[in-house]
Amino acid sequence: MNYRKFGRTGWEVSEISFGAWAIGGTWGQVDDNESMRALHKAVEQGINLFDTADVYGNGRSERLLAQLRAEHSETLHIITKAGRRLEPHDAAGYNQINLNAFVDRSLKNLRTDSLELVQLHCPPTDVYYMPEVFDLMDTMVTAGKIQHYGVSVERVEEALKAIEYPNVKSIQIIFNMFRPRPAELFFEQAIQREVAILARVPLASGLLTGKLNKRSIFEEDDHRRFNRDGEAFDKGETFSGVDYDLGLELVESLEKIKPNEMSMAQFALKWILMHKAISCAIPGGKTPEQVQQNAAASDFDTLVPETMEQVKHLYDTNLRSKIHPLW
Repeated sequence: MNYRKFGRTGWEVSEISFGAWAIGGTWGQVDDNESMRALHKAVEQGINLFDTADVYGNGRSERLLAQLRAEHSETLHIITKAGRRLEPHDAAGYNQINLNAFVDRSLKNLRTDSLELVQLHCPPTDVYYMPEVFDLMDTMVTAGKIQHYGVSVERVEEALKAIEYPNVKSIQIIFNMFRPRPAELFFEQAIQREVAILARVPLASGLLTGKLNKRSIFEEDDHRRFNRDGEAFDKGETFSGVDYDLGLELVESLEKIKPNEMSMAQFALKWILMHKAISCAIPGGKTPEQVQQNAAASDFDTLVPETMEQVKHLYDTNLRSKIHPLW
């Protein structure tokens, strides 16, 4: 496992880290015992950053990570998110009472006195133009309830606005072969400001694993079944906003250009790691086998320029006009 600087926090984090959405819920049935085996395998593979949120399984994911930390002596960075518990999820809800309540709840779930890093969880666009929200986060840092804060965003424009606030330490953004736009302008700005970048949805909700097909069946509580058109939340969170059948066709094309020694998922993860602005990619993993395969992506040689250009051409030809303007 290779490690990278995580912005201005002073952390060195595994470039393949762990996204804990899937072990919380809305990805079909999960078993806590199997999830714990997956988490232990992650530590065994050198993974030291785990990204979660208070809404993942209504705190389930956070509680599993608290158990993991209690069972390991290694330094593990567990970062969480706040804001999506709001009903309705509107800008006015990002106030002192609510944000403090969310943080207090995560402190309890994670069994700690101070959260290492809290990310505003894809807030409405208006929040980025409310300095008082970021002042509240500064107040929590001063009080010691949190050590750092960042933002998980939906759109590149939101990321650019968020890093104008001087104490935003990290941005989490969808970035993968089907969603490359962040690399065009945002990455350069983040490097200049030493802001950490977490690449979320790195495998496009499983599309980029190469394991899905037209006959794949998704359970009732799996967002890949109920959110393809954004019925529950931003449709860009599900298959990165790519039409499912088109995505399957494009993966077939990607399979033809990937290095033979890599799985499709490893190819997709290595493509992300080719971008120096990235601090870590955060694929999920519901089984130890998935985690081990994901972690191994760190160890492969870099991709050659010809391969990177082929991926770009595939996007430009098939997706740019559909995806680029939206996020």
